[in-house]
Amino acid sequence: MTEHNNDNPLHGVTLEQILNALVAHYEWAGLAERIDIRCFKSDPSIKSSLTFLRKTPWAREKVERLYVKLMRTKRPL
Repeated sequence: MTEHNNDNPLHGVTLEQILNALVAHYEWAGLAERIDIRCFKSDPSIKSSLTFLRKTPWAREKVERLYVKLMRTKRPL
């Protein structure tokens, strides 16, 4: 079980932490360009985005994939 968690780059990271990291890196406009979701385009906020992402699995998956991609580019292998 521990080995599986070590392979998961999202282990121990909350959705709020993921969203804050993406907004800090891309800002809302850049995030909206990469993931076409209205809550990133129209009056975006962490709270409204979290609400939407928690209810919408496909959107959450896109956000998580972008976060993993960002973290891989920031950390040398």
